Amino acid sequence: MTTMNISLPEALKAFVDQQVGARGYGTSSEYVRELIRRDQDTQRLREMLLDGASSPATAPVDTGYFQNLRDRVTQRKAS
Repeated sequence: MTTMNISLPEALKAFVDQQVGARGYGTSSEYVRELIRRDQDTQRLREMLLDGASSPATAPVDTGYFQNLRDRVTQRKAS
């Protein structure tokens, strides 16, 4: 693992320290890593949504579509 040093104003450092204590992180590094992972997840979701929005239209999503999904999930649980 590599190291990255960052400089924070005192108010931001105090906020990070508060979050570390309140949320059960062991260190400020753990907290910052979690924030970065969440940002990565947000960007991936945004990309998937944009890809979906720009993809060609398919069959309409109706009651039958959702029932089919429910049936598939039920079959997987039974397996």
